[in-house]
Amino acid sequence: MQSIRTRLSLNTLLVLALGMTLAAVLAWQAVAALYIDTQRDNLLAQANLLAAALQNEPLPTNPQPYSQFLNTVPGIHTRLLTENGAVVVGLPLADATVQMPQAEQSALIPTSELLQRPEVASALKGTPATAVRRVLGNQRVLYAAAPIRTTSGQITGIVYLATPLPAAGLPANLLWQLLGAALLAVLLATLVGYFLARQITHPLEGLARAAQSIAGGDLKAQAPTDERIVELHDLGQTFNEMAASLRQADEAKKAFIADVTHELRTPLTVIKGTVETLEDGALDDLEGRGPLLASMQRETDRLIRLVNELLVLTRADAGALQLEMRPLDLEALVNERCELFANLATRQNISLSVSAADWQSAPQVMADPDRLSQVLDNLLDNTIRHAGTGTGITVEITESGAGVECSVRDHGAGIPVEHLPFIFERFYRVDKSRQRTSGGTGLGLAIARALIQAMGGRIWAESVEGQGTSITFWLPRVDA
Repeated sequence: MQSIRTRLSLNTLLVLALGMTLAAVLAWQAVAALYIDTQRDNLLAQANLLAAALQNEPLPTNPQPYSQFLNTVPGIHTRLLTENGAVVVGLPLADATVQMPQAEQSALIPTSELLQRPEVASALKGTPATAVRRVLGNQRVLYAAAPIRTTSGQITGIVYLATPLPAAGLPANLLWQLLGAALLAVLLATLVGYFLARQITHPLEGLARAAQSIAGGDLKAQAPTDERIVELHDLGQTFNEMAASLRQADEAKKAFIADVTHELRTPLTVIKGTVETLEDGALDDLEGRGPLLASMQRETDRLIRLVNELLVLTRADAGALQLEMRPLDLEALVNERCELFANLATRQNISLSVSAADWQSAPQVMADPDRLSQVLDNLLDNTIRHAGTGTGITVEITESGAGVECSVRDHGAGIPVEHLPFIFERFYRVDKSRQRTSGGTGLGLAIARALIQAMGGRIWAESVEGQGTSITFWLPRVDA
């Protein structure tokens, strides 16, 4: 199994090698073509110079071999003529044999064959020309032919030059230079590929180490973030946010377990103490056992209520709540639940009223009646306990967009700003000193949020310290 750094390095090197190979082939062809063109121009120039030197001069019957050892063209340095010679052919041509330049090993060919060569035919017409052909087996030879003129412009002969071309298309020194450049490019490509792979894989390796640490239980592990690469920076930042969420979830789980343990232990302790008291002889005390049994009944009911509430939250978390959704008159349901809590509010000298818009036909919401009743009961019970004696509670129903809002508003002490975002969390209490018997289980608002969200709505809280609190939920209308 290869590491991602190795794979990236090899892939980068492969891509660069393919690109360089294609570039090298194109560059080779371009340089080879430029080399041939340069050879053509220089050889033709030498033929023209030699032809100009022989103007109005008697043509030599046995000219000396002509050679040029060094020629310079911008960007190219090469030996143009190594084995070559100049053949001066006078006119008119007799039907005989003609000696070729040394590039063809000074072979003798018939005049008719010479006249068939296009560069010679062009020179006889007055136009210098060049040509490349293979001779002596597979040897490439470059030819140049230039006319020799008199002062009057009459063509008296031609100068015929030839030079062999490298078998590889380029001279050996230029070939070695290109190969050296290619090797250097491969080395640079390897270094660049390794550097790029390291730049990319270093944050990924750190991310892998952080993931292994988290898998091992260390939720404080952090992945490095590389700001030079946007995607890797976003990946590292997202991973760290995920790790932070896991830490929060782990802390919430521990707090939840601690709270559940405490909530269950309190009624169980009371029940256990009552049972022990009854076993010690209080069972025969007809007057004393009544309060003990009532206390046991109260704690048992509290224990059952707590278990049921935890069961609702567990099902909501698992998405396993069984809801019987149907059209529902929210105003009628609110009036029904408020009548049930009217006596409790009256005993605490709290007024309880319902305010609804003056609509011709009350809008219906899509909800589960039993679950929505549970939400209203939790909100009303929670509000009555915190409203304060002598104050009032108003339940207001209004239309809002494609749904209906229901607000339960009191005029009590309010909730401090720092606590407001957490009041829907499980077992969260604003007043930490409040006893659990008087402060409830701390699950009412958490259950309300879970049920409202399960029915496709949303719930939120607004509060001003010293002026009161408003808990509002929204549910979609049936017609929407």
